[in-house]
Amino acid sequence: MPGSPQSGPQSGPSMSVSDIYANARGLSSYLKEKSQEIDEARRLPPEVVKRMREAGVFRISMPKEWGGPELNIMEINEIIEELATSNASAAWCAMIGCDSGFFSAFLDDSVARELYPQLDMVTAGSITPARADRVEGGYRIGGQWPFGSGITHADVVMAACLVFENGKPVRRGEVPELRLMLAPAASFEVIDTWHTTGMRGTGSNDFRASDLFISEERTFTFDTPAKRSGALYGDRFSFIAKFVGVALGMARAMIDQVAEVMQTKSEAPSNRPYKSLTRIQIAIAESEMILGAARSYAYFALERYWKRLVTSERVTQRERIELALSRVNSALGARTIIRSLYDAVGSSAIYSERGPFDRALRDVETLCQHLGVQRRILETVGAILLKADAVPLPYL
Repeated sequence: MPGSPQSGPQSGPSMSVSDIYANARGLSSYLKEKSQEIDEARRLPPEVVKRMREAGVFRISMPKEWGGPELNIMEINEIIEELATSNASAAWCAMIGCDSGFFSAFLDDSVARELYPQLDMVTAGSITPARADRVEGGYRIGGQWPFGSGITHADVVMAACLVFENGKPVRRGEVPELRLMLAPAASFEVIDTWHTTGMRGTGSNDFRASDLFISEERTFTFDTPAKRSGALYGDRFSFIAKFVGVALGMARAMIDQVAEVMQTKSEAPSNRPYKSLTRIQIAIAESEMILGAARSYAYFALERYWKRLVTSERVTQRERIELALSRVNSALGARTIIRSLYDAVGSSAIYSERGPFDRALRDVETLCQHLGVQRRILETVGAILLKADAVPLPYL
């Protein structure tokens, strides 16, 4: 039932952070059992999406005034991290899908409630822009967008567009106007392009539209502040600050899974238990050390950032740098851990249907190619720190 300004969106009983965290943990066995099916389907199967909706993992950024939990940024990452210990693709889809709460904050409340009548609605989208032509009352958009994670089960789609008027690009000062368009997912055609090394279950297909009208009220830019109060919506890039949970959860899962396997694995031909081998002991200890450092840095940066949002203070450049570096560090640290422990497991790790290790390696290699955690971010950050010419990044 669509919500109203009085009642708000509806979707079952209210859930606290402890409820959702317990639900996410309760999905652990189920998601592990479904991992092979998720990989083969190259998307989250409908029954998996249903279970995740019921668990409340897509509503974590929905506002309290609507009946949502409106978790803080650390809690959001902890929920995603918990899911990632079970299945990286499911965690990624939760991380992207919960953008509903963030993006709806930039719309007038009545418009947002109409577009999102349920708390557990999923948003997919792409920040790679296509074209929008300004017309009376809104925009006509068209093109093809890549990397629509969760597009196969999304309710709403966000499509980034460069704006044109009378055939000419519209500029905001020195840069073209980038406007984000929101529309029901049924407005777009999904293109089956997601044949990848890893993160296969995210269903991150291309999507396209042709001459689709989007009313002005369902568009926004990051040049203007959110229209909703609350610390979670106090910074235009807060939705990016939830990326670290996936990488940290993946690394945690690999350490735990390898430690479990080592309890019964023996070296040939000596028949010595792997858990008694020095190289295995060092690999586990180093992995814990790397993960502990990465996680501490990530949550240190998140907590500093969150304190600014709570007090409505401006986030400093240094704090944005810490967020960016800790995000990249989490991804690269996870890759280091998973590569190292994959080697420790040995030849049995290569079998995709005999255990989680092949998938873990493929997933982390794919994760590290995402724009938000690529090593090239270090070039920009290093240039800023050295007061040199920096390649601008939209989220720094």
